[in-house]
Amino acid sequence: MAEEKDDPESTAPGGGDGPVPAGAARMGLTFGVMTEIGIIAQLSAAAFDAAMPGWSVAHFGVVMHLIRRGDGVTPLELARAFQQPKTTMTHTLQVLEKRGLITMTPNPRDGRSKLVHLTDAGRAWQGQAMAQVARHQAALHQRLNPGTLAVLAPHLAHLRAVMDAMRDEN
Repeated sequence: MAEEKDDPESTAPGGGDGPVPAGAARMGLTFGVMTEIGIIAQLSAAAFDAAMPGWSVAHFGVVMHLIRRGDGVTPLELARAFQQPKTTMTHTLQVLEKRGLITMTPNPRDGRSKLVHLTDAGRAWQGQAMAQVARHQAALHQRLNPGTLAVLAPHLAHLRAVMDAMRDEN
């Protein structure tokens, strides 16, 4: 069994002056990881903006969600999935509809809400966006140590799943 000083969750982040209560070290580690994820999200959004001028990560996210989940979701369901106010999602959907990437049809279940459907142009745009982003990510892949993303992906997926479950408990 490792001594307490060798346990990264029981020592100060960044190799501080010695043992720290496990709770404080764990909080520091958690905060550090979440800070890095936030910075990576900002850098990713900026890179997307550079690769796809005039489009946003929000547009791309909705199109990707519709590709993965399928057509026929309501704006409210999308707002919940993206954890955004409905008004923010409504604006995003209006832009996508104006640009011909989605259509919105009346919801036959309640007659009041709408259902969002990806158009053929939306599917084509998604393919073009993926190709454009891939070209810009090539430099990233050249600079990463081999296997970095393969190691990170399952851990990040687990973190997301735990956080999703915690959100759903509230």
